[in-house]
Amino acid sequence: MQLTLYTDYSLRVLVYLGLKGEQLSTISEIADHYGISRNHLVKVVHNLAGHGFIRTSRGKGGGMRLARRAEDINIGDVVRHTEGNFNLVECFDVAGSGCPITPICKLKGALHKATRRFMEVLDGYTLADVLENSEELSDMLHVVNIDSIGQADRGGNAG
Repeated sequence: MQLTLYTDYSLRVLVYLGLKGEQLSTISEIADHYGISRNHLVKVVHNLAGHGFIRTSRGKGGGMRLARRAEDINIGDVVRHTEGNFNLVECFDVAGSGCPITPICKLKGALHKATRRFMEVLDGYTLADVLENSEELSDMLHVVNIDSIGQADRGGNAG
């Protein structure tokens, strides 16, 4: 199974916003950090906002951030909301299958089972799980989270 670029970019946006915490980010900023087209991200961001994964605000000082805690964003849910379908083979599309063995094919059942298991695994992960190595991710993407800098300063000044 291969996820679409749309889903890939959706997950990347969520990872980036998860690294930024409460700070607002822009589409251009995310596109620059990942080296991908801003135009591709516009639809992705609109979809993520429509499904309640992120919040967006327009105008000067606008941007986006996660709408929920990272622990409350399930990776399986994101994939379900961003993939058009999970038709791995032609016969999964009941209306469009031209395969003559569809009614008796055992492979179809195996592929359905594999798809269900794939989604079960993704359902076991949240954005928080993906962000467990947030320091390394931040370093690799050159992301600065002002909130975490403030926490580090407060922690360092306590001793």
